[in-house]
Amino acid sequence: MMTVIRVLLAEDHALVRAGFRALLQDIPDILVVGEAGDGEEALRLVAETQPHVVLMDITMPRLNGLEATARLKKNFPQVCVIILSMHSMAEYLLKDSGSAELEAAIRAAARGDAYLSQGVVKPVVMDISQHADGELDSFRRLTPRQRQILQLIAEGHTTKEIARMLNVKTKTVEVHRAQLMQRLDIHDVAGLVRYAIRMGLVSPEQ
Repeated sequence: MMTVIRVLLAEDHALVRAGFRALLQDIPDILVVGEAGDGEEALRLVAETQPHVVLMDITMPRLNGLEATARLKKNFPQVCVIILSMHSMAEYLLKDSGSAELEAAIRAAARGDAYLSQGVVKPVVMDISQHADGELDSFRRLTPRQRQILQLIAEGHTTKEIARMLNVKTKTVEVHRAQLMQRLDIHDVAGLVRYAIRMGLVSPEQ
């Protein structure tokens, strides 16, 4: 009897999600069980649909793919995640990968194996050298809440909007922002936005 691999698509662009769904719909043992437009919705749908594999975009509103993945692996360790990216970074599947590579990545993830897009292998070495200045280390030292607020700031939300979205006081957001600037040695919002873009939390178009 054929074992069906259940897949959840987490990507904020509806056309991209439609593209992935179209690539997968003709594969008989892979079933798309849901689509999410942001990280918060992805976590909710994982609980509802119980997928085997989640295709997770990095740059999504409200909660980015990296933070959503961290929460997902904590709460649903049995679910495998494939990170989708437009950038050539380690352990990510590039969005311009073909249907055969997408299928191979899903099957590898479902087996619990690692998968690295062929378009990534060379840029991985470049990425390591480009971040030799310690930016990745500084990013890892941020708390999940600080990274979430960093993303929301970079998306252009005001302090009041962020407080309302996270259900906290504006003073709490201000404290987190001050701590972000101190820890990253960045002293203006524009600098935080540029940093968030370099870390892949938001796209330059935002």
